[in-house]
Amino acid sequence: MRTDEPAPLSGRRAQAARNDGLILDAARAVFVADPSASIAAVAERAGVGMSALYRRFGSKQELLAQLSADGLEQYIAAVEAALADDEDPWRAFVGFMQAVTEADTHSLTQRLAGTFTPTEALNADAERSHELLVRLFERVQAAGAIRPDLVADDLAFLFEQLAAVRVRDPQRRRELRLRYLALQLEALHGPAAGTLPGPAPTWGEVAERWDA
Repeated sequence: MRTDEPAPLSGRRAQAARNDGLILDAARAVFVADPSASIAAVAERAGVGMSALYRRFGSKQELLAQLSADGLEQYIAAVEAALADDEDPWRAFVGFMQAVTEADTHSLTQRLAGTFTPTEALNADAERSHELLVRLFERVQAAGAIRPDLVADDLAFLFEQLAAVRVRDPQRRRELRLRYLALQLEALHGPAAGTLPGPAPTWGEVAERWDA
């Protein structure tokens, strides 16, 4: 008999867990559409009372921070999975780009950056995600699989370009984003046909947009 399986949640705890999922899903939809929306709009979309929402998140700031933390967690998982694939650097990189595009983490960056003050934990996760990305990027570049005039920080803006592709139908939105990702990947794949204009972005320029 297995003893390492987690005990089932009690009725109250299970309801709280369901509410958390409903609130976070609703918050993502509401704030990506309108970052200035009220927390009451989140409760209404989630179908929960304000008291239930405030028991879990004490303020809109806390809710925005949790959304951003969830996005960073997905992003870090995608980089780690790519780094764990040591067979073909380019294939691992393509898988990473597809995973991040599918997760749509950069819609949060587009809409939430600068709208709240990040916590120390969020800043630490952002630094970790950047360090992992640089490791992945340098590995692909060392293999000669990506054009040499790019830097890891270029990717943040490429992901945001993909996140900007928005149509009402979620399936069409996914299809279109993957279509333009394929074009991006062709442009990224070395060797370069020409030289890119202007200097590359820096991590400071990427991170400064989160300053409230």
